[in-house]
Amino acid sequence: MSELVLIGTSDAFGGGGRRQSAYLLRTPSGSVLLDCGGTTSTGLAALGISREEVEAVLVTHFHADHFGGIPQFLLGAEYEDRRRAPMRIAGPVGVERRVREVARALGHPLEEHRFGFAVSFEELPVGETRAIGPVETRAFATFHSPDSCPHGLIVTAGNRRLAYSGDTGWFEALPSEVNGSDLFLCECTQVRREFEYHLSFQELSERNGEFDCGRLVLTHLGAEMRALGDVGGFEIADDGRVLKL
Repeated sequence: MSELVLIGTSDAFGGGGRRQSAYLLRTPSGSVLLDCGGTTSTGLAALGISREEVEAVLVTHFHADHFGGIPQFLLGAEYEDRRRAPMRIAGPVGVERRVREVARALGHPLEEHRFGFAVSFEELPVGETRAIGPVETRAFATFHSPDSCPHGLIVTAGNRRLAYSGDTGWFEALPSEVNGSDLFLCECTQVRREFEYHLSFQELSERNGEFDCGRLVLTHLGAEMRALGDVGGFEIADDGRVLKL
């Protein structure tokens, strides 16, 4: 595992003028996207990153700011890139149906497009480890809107391990799920605990000692969190940053 490029680090509402959730994980044997919010193609273009680099998309849950960019990504790959390499999309149970539904709602039903490359969907049941493209991936249960089928991800390539919370509120098993990772990319939408399905700076500050990770980086930042001056020593994500692993 070599580096993580932060394509989009805002909450659902573009807090601080940043893009929605998307993170490009580059490994020695290939690259995958962790989530693909609606602004992902714009972010890749702004950073000079080709869609062709992406072998697979790993989805944490079915909210638009985390998977709503997949239809446009696929269409761009076909009509702009003339892609021929296969594309894998993996996520919670029902991932193929959800992607097809959102594509249809956006006016571009995937059934009406004849792609020049294979598109395959794979479900990631919680607790199971699957090889997806150049990485091994394990999903773990999180505490977020149940209808979005949320989970976090543990992604391993070689001897390096990345943990990604996706969207979640605090739950007691969170530290044990991510401890031992070289990098924990942890959502922190709000400054104070106000909405139970998202983590807050207040909670993470109080419970920081429970995490045993090589590096903890806060992301999915709302406008108030983005504007916070004193972050108590936490590392903060930002669009375009590259985290070496």
